[in-house]
Amino acid sequence: MSISEKQSPKGSLTMKKIEANDPETNSADVVAENIEELKRLFPEVFTEGKIDFEVLKQLLGGELVEQEEKFGLNWFGKRQARQHSLVSSTGTLRPCPEDSVDWDITQHLIIEGDNLEVLKLLQKSYSGKIKCVYIDPPYNTGQDLIYPNDFQDGIKTYLEITGQVDGDIKLTSNTEAGGRYHTNWLNMMYPRVKLAKNLLCKDGVLICTIDDNEQANLGLLLKEIFDEGSYEHVCVTIVHNPRGVQGTNFSYTHEYAYFVYKRGTKAIGDKKIDSNDIDWSPLRNWGGESLRSDARNCFYPIIVENDEIIGFSDVVKDDVHPSSQTVHQGSKYYVYPIDKNGIEHKWRYARQSVEEIKHLLRAKRIDNGYEIEIGKDFGVYRTVWTDKRYDANIYGTKILNALVPDSPFSFPKSLWNVYDCLYAVVGEDKKAIVLDFFAGSGTTGHAILELNKDDGGNRRYILVQIPEKIDGHKRYKTIADVTKVRLRNAAKNIQDENPMFAGDLGFRVFKLDSSNIRAWEPDRNDLPTTLEESVQHLKTDRTETDILYELLLKLGLDLCVPIEQKKIAGKTVHSIGAGVLLTCLAEKITRADVEPLAQGIVAWHKKLATAGDTACVFRDAAFADDVAKTNLAAILNQNGLTNVRSL
Repeated sequence: MSISEKQSPKGSLTMKKIEANDPETNSADVVAENIEELKRLFPEVFTEGKIDFEVLKQLLGGELVEQEEKFGLNWFGKRQARQHSLVSSTGTLRPCPEDSVDWDITQHLIIEGDNLEVLKLLQKSYSGKIKCVYIDPPYNTGQDLIYPNDFQDGIKTYLEITGQVDGDIKLTSNTEAGGRYHTNWLNMMYPRVKLAKNLLCKDGVLICTIDDNEQANLGLLLKEIFDEGSYEHVCVTIVHNPRGVQGTNFSYTHEYAYFVYKRGTKAIGDKKIDSNDIDWSPLRNWGGESLRSDARNCFYPIIVENDEIIGFSDVVKDDVHPSSQTVHQGSKYYVYPIDKNGIEHKWRYARQSVEEIKHLLRAKRIDNGYEIEIGKDFGVYRTVWTDKRYDANIYGTKILNALVPDSPFSFPKSLWNVYDCLYAVVGEDKKAIVLDFFAGSGTTGHAILELNKDDGGNRRYILVQIPEKIDGHKRYKTIADVTKVRLRNAAKNIQDENPMFAGDLGFRVFKLDSSNIRAWEPDRNDLPTTLEESVQHLKTDRTETDILYELLLKLGLDLCVPIEQKKIAGKTVHSIGAGVLLTCLAEKITRADVEPLAQGIVAWHKKLATAGDTACVFRDAAFADDVAKTNLAAILNQNGLTNVRSL
């Protein structure tokens, strides 16, 4: 709820009650924001509150597409999919400290819920703050579950899907026999990517991975949402399955990762060349006539230098014999062409020919060989990635199975595939926020922990995963359970292996639910009970903490913003964001409580010295009567706290 507007002039005695149908109780109204922006740019196109498109057309010099035939991607349901992204959410995110790790200090978030509704709820708090959105959506293989989008009531639909309330709506597989194989997938993706765009900061990057089934359609979809005139679109090919998946005519070994970012920004950092990037295969000559005696001028050392080499011997152990590596002056490795059996071979190129292969390795001539400098040089990323670490079998499945015994995931992403994608965007930004709203097993969160461990960064992750049921599994009830188990165990491993690491290894869990504010939903079969329940403005099964975090969301504050609390007149008062929001959600406030409570709040507010307006919120049903409510508002108003509300 946006509580930024002052509801009354200083000194008034009012306290506006926030109702369930108030626009401010919903997530950000994207349509209203678009209209306001249009008013700012073209105020003259509005007549009696309506848009005159003829005037708009004139102002734009006729640059409006009117005909149906135009270049772009069209599919059945596209108009409704666009509308889905514009409808605000009435839900909230309920905090779950009992499912979390280090709740009080962590900055990482795991949110269980339908990502469409969650993305809407995150708009006020995180708009323009996300440096990287990384998603690995369902690849539309015919078995993937498609999220049904209920245009009228997304929260009710979600609760039915997840079995939290009775209903008939289920997640279903998207088979080709359904007749709308591609359109179902596009309808699912469009509103989610559209909302994600709003969250990106000016130099933010969207990374979306995909396979051949929807690669072409995804590319066109992204170009429509991120128009080509303003954004660059780069499609990177990543070899993630060297063994290949056998098809009728081809064996598939790769997938794609789209990188989308604003033109004119240095959104993708330079690639740091380290020991893992040494590709010895262009230099080796282990085949026929490859012995040292076959070409003596091809036996010389290649000198690798890196002041911070980590595991260099592991990188080359399959290529050369340990005896071929001579350490000189601590940071230089003189590597000779001796195979793993100790046989002296030769390099493919003669000493004098190394100049010709500078494009393979950074080399410079020195007296006794060629020096390869690693770790100090940087380079632009290429559009084909072939690192062995991207093998999903070895660095995806095996890593996950070690962290999550009996994992239900059959082919998760390689941890290092995701790590390198993220490093390209947030490698130099150690305070970046990364969002993944198809979290799956939590690989993105794990990669962020590894990045922070490696360079001492404080990057944050926000992971969103629908708690899709895993039928018949003995250990895990939902996919979201797997996400949490992986990140708990990954954090433990990092801490065990790096006892001096003091970074953030926890996470806060929130779960999507209906608003804490009771809506008018009469039960026609039991109207007396409905009327009785409606007296309580807030749902009786919700905690004070539930209400507090809904206020954060609707006010547009970070879900990890600092919260202080103190007792004033025997009541718990919270200060959120250094006094941006002051709340007292006590269930009873008498006339006698009003004076000491109000004066205590005023004194605390002065001590906090909050910059800007402060909102004060109370539980409406707590006041003994209207006199108590009016008097408290009056004292606060007279001391400069004019934005006073009740729930």
